[in-house]
Amino acid sequence: MVDSLILILFMVSGAAAGWLGVDLLPENLLVQVDNPEGLRTVLGGFGAFFGLIAGVFFGQLRRRLTQQVRSMPTDLLISRAVGLILGLLVANLLLAPILLLPLPWEVVFVKPLAAVLSNVFFGVSGYNLAEVHGRTLLRLFSPGTTEALLVAEGVLRPASAKILDTSVIIDGRIRGLLDSGLLEGQVIVAQSVIDELQALADSGNAEKRGRGRRGLKLLSELREQYGRRLVVNSTRYEGKGVDDKLQELTADTGGTLLTTDYNLAKVAEVKSLRVVNLSELVIALRPEVQPGDEFQLKIAREGKEADQGVGYLDDGTMVVVEGAREHIGERLPVIVTGALQNPTGRIVFARREAVGQSAGDGAAPGNGKRKPRPPR
Repeated sequence: MVDSLILILFMVSGAAAGWLGVDLLPENLLVQVDNPEGLRTVLGGFGAFFGLIAGVFFGQLRRRLTQQVRSMPTDLLISRAVGLILGLLVANLLLAPILLLPLPWEVVFVKPLAAVLSNVFFGVSGYNLAEVHGRTLLRLFSPGTTEALLVAEGVLRPASAKILDTSVIIDGRIRGLLDSGLLEGQVIVAQSVIDELQALADSGNAEKRGRGRRGLKLLSELREQYGRRLVVNSTRYEGKGVDDKLQELTADTGGTLLTTDYNLAKVAEVKSLRVVNLSELVIALRPEVQPGDEFQLKIAREGKEADQGVGYLDDGTMVVVEGAREHIGERLPVIVTGALQNPTGRIVFARREAVGQSAGDGAAPGNGKRKPRPPR
C-alpha cells in the first residue's frame, strides 16, 4: 500500500511538473509551437514516466533504510543520529554568513549549491565520526564519572558482550563459565538462535527434539539465575542462516561470539570479528600428557585397527591402546607413546605395559622404573 502510494505521488508530481513546466520555457520557443496544449500533454507524459522511475528507486531506497533501521541496535542508531544532527548543525552555522551575502543574479545559484554540499558533507562526516568515535560521547554525557573518563580515553576497556551460538547453548558448558565468573559483560541470545532451538524442540527426530528442549531449558535457568544480564536481541537480520545473522549481530554490537562450531569460528576470524571457540578453549586447558607417562586405564571398546582398544581419560580425551582389544572392560597399565592434536580434539596413543615390567608384577625396586601415575 505504501509503495503504491509513493509511485502515485511521484507520477502525479512528475506529470504536474511537465504540464506546468511549459510556462517556464523561453518565449521565443513558445512562439514556434503550433499546439501548446499538445506540448503540455507530451511534457506531462514524460514527467509522469520519469516520476514513475524515481518512485521505484525511492521505494527501494525506503525499504532498504527501513530494514537497516529495524536491524540496527538501539545504541548504534542513537549514536549515528546524534552524529548526523551535530553535523547538520555545524553545516548550517557555517552556511549562515554565505546565505546573507548579496550576490548578483548571475551567481545566485551558489547559495543553494553551497547549502546542499555543506549539509551533505558535514552530515556524512558527523555520521561517520559518531560511529567510529562513539566512546567520546560518553565523556560528553557523563563528564564527572571516573569510569566514563577512563573508557573514553581508552585506558579502561569495557567488557564486551558475549553472543551465544546455538551449539554453545546445547553444549551446556556455558553455564560453568558463567558460574565461575570467567565471562564478563552481558550475555546476548539472538532471536534467530531461539527460533532455531524452538525448531529443534518441535522436530520429529527424537535426538534433535531432546537437544532443542535441553537448550531452551538451559536458557530458562540462566534467565532465572542471571536476570537482566541475559539479554534477548530481537533484531531481525537478513541472512541465509543463523551463522550469517550471528556474524552481523557480532559486527554491529562489537561483542564476542561464543561457539563450538569450528567453521563458524574461522569465518568470523576472517571477517575480523572477535570469537572464542569453546572447544579450542577446553583443549587448551586440558592437562598435558607426555610420551612415557604411565597410568591405569579402563578399556571401554574396540579400536578401528586390529588389536586396538580404546579408553578415555577423566577429561574425555580418547586413548588408543595397542594390544588391548581382548581386554575390554579391564583396567590395564599403559604407557603413552604419542598424541595427535586436531581442531576437534586430541587423541592419545599408548601401548600396554609389559606384564613383567608393570608395577604390580613384583619387580624389584631400584631398577629405574617409573611408577604408574594416576590418569590426569
